Amino acid sequence: MEIRKIEGGGITTPRGFLAGACYAAIKSRKTEKPDVAVLYSEAPCAAAACFTTNKFCAAPVLLGREVLKKGKARAIVINSGNANAATGEQGIKDAKAVELAAEEALGLGEDEVFVCSTGVIGQRLPYEKVIEGVRRIVPTLSREQGTDAAWAICTTDLVRKEVAYELKLSGGTVLIGAMAKGSGMIHPNMATMLVYITTDAKIAAADLQPILFAAVDKSFNMTTVDGDTSTNDSCFLLANGLSGIEIKTEEDKAAFAELVDAICTDMARRIASDGEGATHLIEVEAYGLPTEKDARLVARSIAGSTLFKAAVFGRDANWGRIMAAAGYSGADVDPTRADCIIKSAAGEVQVMENGFGTNFSEELAKKVLTEHDITVIVRFYQGDGQAKAWGCDLTYDYVKINGDYRT
Repeated sequence: MEIRKIEGGGITTPRGFLAGACYAAIKSRKTEKPDVAVLYSEAPCAAAACFTTNKFCAAPVLLGREVLKKGKARAIVINSGNANAATGEQGIKDAKAVELAAEEALGLGEDEVFVCSTGVIGQRLPYEKVIEGVRRIVPTLSREQGTDAAWAICTTDLVRKEVAYELKLSGGTVLIGAMAKGSGMIHPNMATMLVYITTDAKIAAADLQPILFAAVDKSFNMTTVDGDTSTNDSCFLLANGLSGIEIKTEEDKAAFAELVDAICTDMARRIASDGEGATHLIEVEAYGLPTEKDARLVARSIAGSTLFKAAVFGRDANWGRIMAAAGYSGADVDPTRADCIIKSAAGEVQVMENGFGTNFSEELAKKVLTEHDITVIVRFYQGDGQAKAWGCDLTYDYVKINGDYRT
């Protein structure tokens, strides 16, 4: 199996996928940034999805769960600026109105379009504006507008998040592309973000769903920015089969699963790196735990520690905060045998060995923590359990961004 990243690739890189975007003034604050996007497949797709576990979920999530029951779809409509959450039955009616209007504009049948929203909670969706935007976009759909769609779905994101890969199988090459938004309210579970994945591989929905579940669990469910799980989290995977390459043998399914893992992990890292106000990406690697569950608990706890996130912002190698987070994670850890290393492109420092602090260079540690990408490695020598998690530092700008987000 060979996976290769495609330079400049994105959501419309796989065969048969088109996209478009426009500005529809969804939010009262005028920005002129595109705020409505449409993703469309020229052929029917097998569909898989994961949704937020937040009980206070948004209307599009409730509607999406119903559409998903058929295991197929052709298009997705996304708006930014308004979450259509905490809007009751009216919110569901508004989301359904967008779905039906999009299906009409695209010439599709009912329950062939997913609807997604992101933005301010508790305000009614201006669905007429979304519908008007969809009608403007549909005649202009193209492969070239994939990057415009990736920008339209953003809220507080500073960068577009898009990528594509190709996978060579014995029967030929399949392509996979993705776009995502996510910067704040990032924390498991499901994933606290909007993620869209397309592929031209031919695969049954019954096989697609478990592959996506597993990939989300290893990537987005190991990502945190601020400990808040959103009301609108959704991750979609559409497979239209236009490559002509069918994924049906166990070997091909395993290879395709690795491909989905790779693109989800890539997106998870991008989301953590673009955390609201962030100046550092933090990757945590936990090894030697009794079970994988223990390792996941440790890695996620360290990545989400408010105190450690603040220390990274201050370039302070306060390793006590790392080990404290491991200790309260709920995992079975033996603090008397723990090692801890902090590293980056500038070098590495071992700050703990065999349960004791080391006489490390504070000067080197500060240099290591000056880099944007920081890796924390903790090892416990208790078993084979291992896991990775991703997060970011906590800065003054996070408070500034969220202090006036609604207004």
